[in-house]
Amino acid sequence: MAGKKAIIAKNTNNVSENALFAELSSLIEKSKQRAVSQVKSTLNLLYWQIGKRINDEILNNKRAEYGSQIVANLAEKLTGKYGRSFELRNLRRMIQFAGDFPDKKIVSTLSTHLNWSHIIELLPLQSAESKFFYANEVREQGFGVRELRKSIATKTFERTQIANIKISGKSKIPLGTF
Repeated sequence: MAGKKAIIAKNTNNVSENALFAELSSLIEKSKQRAVSQVKSTLNLLYWQIGKRINDEILNNKRAEYGSQIVANLAEKLTGKYGRSFELRNLRRMIQFAGDFPDKKIVSTLSTHLNWSHIIELLPLQSAESKFFYANEVREQGFGVRELRKSIATKTFERTQIANIKISGKSKIPLGTF
């Protein structure tokens, strides 16, 4: 009889131990996700600030020829010190990012949901509305970069716009803003 009690006690401890392990694992995973999200957000804000500074201080919000050489020199120095993330191509993307999204509050919000790869996919889009539409899709749908690319390739924004025009012509359904 004493042997059965010891086995029952051991099983109870294992269940409790397993539950504790699952709970602790969940806490660790959530903390890791928050840390990654914080890093992602911080990097996006950094890239925006770099782009904004270059835009404001060197290019004066224009495409000045003399500024392009300064940007190339900056890229070379930054790449030498901090790595490939600061190559000329990426600095140009940072400048475009700051130009396309001039409001820091919007950038802060975007940065919590999109990583730099998402932002790079948005930069070639022509209209601000399409950029915000696809950014919102990433946020709402939890799209990764592949899903975002597919959505852009299948012209989801354009199809939605056409559908909204057809609906607004036939009914009084209020259309949301993107």
